[in-house]
Amino acid sequence: MLSLPAPAKINLFLHITGRRPDGYHNLQTLFQLLDFGDQLDIEVDSSGVIRVTPTLEAVPPEDNLIYRAARLLQQESGCKMGAAIHLHKQLPMGGGLGGGSSDAATTLMALNTLWQLNWSREKLMFLGQQLGADVPVFIFGHSAWAEGVGEQLTKVEMKPYWYLVLAPDTQVSTATIFAHQGLTRNTHPIKIRAFLEQGGRNDCQTVVEALYPQVKKARLWLAQFADARLTGTGACLFARFDSEADARSVLKQMPAPWQGFVAQGVNRSPLLDKLPSHN
Repeated sequence: MLSLPAPAKINLFLHITGRRPDGYHNLQTLFQLLDFGDQLDIEVDSSGVIRVTPTLEAVPPEDNLIYRAARLLQQESGCKMGAAIHLHKQLPMGGGLGGGSSDAATTLMALNTLWQLNWSREKLMFLGQQLGADVPVFIFGHSAWAEGVGEQLTKVEMKPYWYLVLAPDTQVSTATIFAHQGLTRNTHPIKIRAFLEQGGRNDCQTVVEALYPQVKKARLWLAQFADARLTGTGACLFARFDSEADARSVLKQMPAPWQGFVAQGVNRSPLLDKLPSHN
């Protein structure tokens, strides 16, 4: 059995630069990987059957991204092997941390190794894109500047800041946010250097806070201590700290029923260090 991490990401900024003919949005963002996330225990066999445990609340088993990733790889590769995959879920669903996408990416990377398919990282990224726009960055395995729908990735080396991630007691629907009439869709594109010098914003934040008051309430609380931002389409918020102690000090003051965790930003995905073929 192989136990592998599925790390979280946060979007340090998110600009929506246009809407495409296919209905998707062009965007610019900086994916910062974290040293915290879900864990998958994966065991392969010759049954040809994909089994995923436990069943996630409100997610039909065939819609689980782990199952979909494994089946897609099976179908595209013609592999006759099966797998039993157990998920240790730590990241909140609907939080904007990429939990499901990261789980899918870890599944693809692990089964590529365990089924001895030897597909290239680029081929797996292309496959992952069919499952969700955030899947490729987790296969890419590095904090990255992203454009297009999130699939055009450029490695970025970021300082290893500490982050407090706060999850208010609500889930945000990404589809609802991207379909909303009030969403800004014409932000002027910027360069990496401009973001590093001047920063950026999350174009989804205004709409999310209007539709989900709990998110605004949580951001205003966190903003007492540091600059608080939405990640992705939310619902999670984050703030950056120079030390772990500073972040944990604020976490201790977090009101119930919110959840939260402290994690360090990493440039290289912890998944790559655990996979046998990527050491």
